[in-house]
Amino acid sequence: MSRLIYVFHHAPHGRTSGREGMDALLAASAYCEDIAVLFVGDGVLQLLQGQETDNILCKNYAPMLKLLDLYDIDQVFASQDALAERGLAQADLVIPVTLVQNKAITEILHQADKILSF
Repeated sequence: MSRLIYVFHHAPHGRTSGREGMDALLAASAYCEDIAVLFVGDGVLQLLQGQETDNILCKNYAPMLKLLDLYDIDQVFASQDALAERGLAQADLVIPVTLVQNKAITEILHQADKILSF
C-alpha cells in the first residue's frame, strides 16, 4: 500500500489550500492506512489554537485537526525550527504533534510514495 504524506506549508487563512488539504486528508484516510501529515514553514500556523476568523469572514477549520486521531492519522509532524522562528511552542498548538528537525523532515519525505502539498 502507498504511503501518503500531506505537507502543509502555507498560513491558514490567506488562501483555501489549507482547508482543501484537510478535506483531502480526511477523505484519503478512508482508502489509505499509511498517512503522515507534516507542517512546515508558515504551515505551522495552521496548528495554532484560538484562531478567530469571524472578522475575515472565513471558516475556522483548525478544530478539524482534532479529527485526525479519530481517523487513525497518528503520524503528525511539525517543524521545530518553523515553530521556534515564529515564537511558538507545543503548548500553543491545538493538537499534540511530533516536533522534528530539518534532517528528519527530509527522511520523512523520502519515505513517501506520494507527497501532496498544500
